[in-house]
Amino acid sequence: MGDDAGTLSDEALLKEFFAEVSDVERDNEVMRLLSCFKLNPYEHLNLPFDSSVEEVKRQYRKISLLIHPDKCKHPNAKDAFSALAKAQQLLLDPSEREYIVSQINLARDELRSERKKRLKRDNASKIKALVDEGKYETQYEESDEFRAKWKQRVRDILTEQEWRRRKLQMRISEEEGRMKKEEEETREMWKHKREDQEKWEDTRENRVTSWRDFMKGGKKAKKGELRPPKLKTEDPNKSYVQRPVKKG
Repeated sequence: MGDDAGTLSDEALLKEFFAEVSDVERDNEVMRLLSCFKLNPYEHLNLPFDSSVEEVKRQYRKISLLIHPDKCKHPNAKDAFSALAKAQQLLLDPSEREYIVSQINLARDELRSERKKRLKRDNASKIKALVDEGKYETQYEESDEFRAKWKQRVRDILTEQEWRRRKLQMRISEEEGRMKKEEEETREMWKHKREDQEKWEDTRENRVTSWRDFMKGGKKAKKGELRPPKLKTEDPNKSYVQRPVKKG
């Protein structure tokens, strides 16, 4: 019971504190969120890269109370709140968090590798590193200089990965469009074939009737239509004698 009471008391104190925050501070936080690098949720939450899930939740609650559209009068408070909510969602999703952390670690490893190469050319720094047994490097990675470089390298890597993702998606969309077009062309081709076949079947009876009439000689030949020649026979009204037609 005591813990619950303490928790409620803390929440009440937090709300009271933010109730006293000036509109200028709220507006500044809105502008900070809207100007953040969009691909790194740690920047939206203004947290170190090694922050825990619990720290993410606490920081989200703190900032959300500060910029919530019901409390903040800034015209873009709603957009800032949405960006903050998305940042928390990404860091609470195990797969998304794992991806972002992997890119952060990659950026740090690259900076470490580059620093080692520089130290090989700098004997004084190399000796200092050996004497301090690694403390020199630890202090450097805790410095503002390293953290600024780390932050920028994370931005570069995330930007490159996002560009690759978009290019891949574009190629996938183009391939899907090509396949869809081919399917439509194939369907159209078979449609025309079926229509032609149906027309052929519909006119079959007329063709058969016409051929039968033609064979019977019951119809006069149309203009331009070829008729088979008639066999010559003897005509009793003629003065000449028709030669017999040889058979075989």
